[in-house]
Amino acid sequence: MDFTLSTEEREVRDWVRTFVQRELMPMEPEVLRRERAGQPGVTEEELRALQLKAKESGFWGVQTPEEYGGMGLSAVMTALLEAELGKTFVPFRFGGYADNILFYANEEQKQNYLLPTIAGEKRSCFAITEPGAGSDAKAIRTSARKDGGDWIINGEKTFITGGNEADFVMVFAVTDPEKGANGGVTCFLVDREMGWKSEYIDTMGEWGPAALIFEDVRVPESQILGEEGQGFNLAMQWIGRGRYLLPARAIGSCERLLSMAIEQANNRVTFGQPIADRQAIQWMIADSGVELEALRWLVLHAAWQVDQGMDSRHAQSMAKLYGGQKANEIVDRVLQIHGGMGYTRELPVERWYRELRLLRIYEGTDEIQRRTIARNLLKGHAKVTGILG
Repeated sequence: MDFTLSTEEREVRDWVRTFVQRELMPMEPEVLRRERAGQPGVTEEELRALQLKAKESGFWGVQTPEEYGGMGLSAVMTALLEAELGKTFVPFRFGGYADNILFYANEEQKQNYLLPTIAGEKRSCFAITEPGAGSDAKAIRTSARKDGGDWIINGEKTFITGGNEADFVMVFAVTDPEKGANGGVTCFLVDREMGWKSEYIDTMGEWGPAALIFEDVRVPESQILGEEGQGFNLAMQWIGRGRYLLPARAIGSCERLLSMAIEQANNRVTFGQPIADRQAIQWMIADSGVELEALRWLVLHAAWQVDQGMDSRHAQSMAKLYGGQKANEIVDRVLQIHGGMGYTRELPVERWYRELRLLRIYEGTDEIQRRTIARNLLKGHAKVTGILG
């Protein structure tokens, strides 16, 4: 097993590391100030300017195929870049990205949605979660009924990332109740101008999802993405497109947080000694270091399986579950090591504390990951001996 990065891979990673240090980290005090004043940490104009600055160095569409102007990087390299971006809480993402299921669009839809999204001219959102259908995606109730050559959509979606800013939505609706999820759900591309509305959902973190309201929204037949009745398959492809990327970003956050804890332990003196000399603190540092390293390899293993064309869903569920739990344990220890100052808003530890809590819920709760992992093992879909078995 060779864990060595090639020269090119190392250069790509190091460029992103430098970009984070030079362009993003200096913004942190202002981002915190804005967020605490109830404002967006980074404006759309600032995000666009940063994305274009990265584009000047060739960083555009990290996973977008080269034929569409992207970099087409491997899953492993993408995970490494996400880890670098995770070292700051400044909300940045590279431009030139489009949801994986948009590549199933027909030629007309590609011109109207895929290419403008890659170019940054349009913003999309993915809408399947409903007030009564979160982890159980098959329980969706949003409906679409045929009316001549159109479809009429009614229903509500909730906790939709990017829903407040999106120009169009990939919405999943029941088109044939008798067929259920497999054959009875269809994905529609629906422009905001067609009549759906979004409402901001306030959360404990800085993530501002939306509720989407559809009231007799009329959509032409030409707006179906993929095939009628095959929407649930598209939804599962979207959900499974890169679950490993969520704990990948947490790797960077935990690296930064653990570094802060080590610095605090070495500099904070109590009773004439730095707290780094206290066994209680040493164990917190040691446990965090071991868990961080384990998380790193769980994520990279899942990404490696993606690159090999293997079914990586089991490995991704393991990385997601472990990453969510351990990231929360690590940030809690880091806050504890900082004592009262860690609890204040003078330091960004509490900011990460709130942000990382979402990882145990977003895109598959801990409980759902456990259910998936257990089912795979009990039914023999995965071996306890792992990939070496």
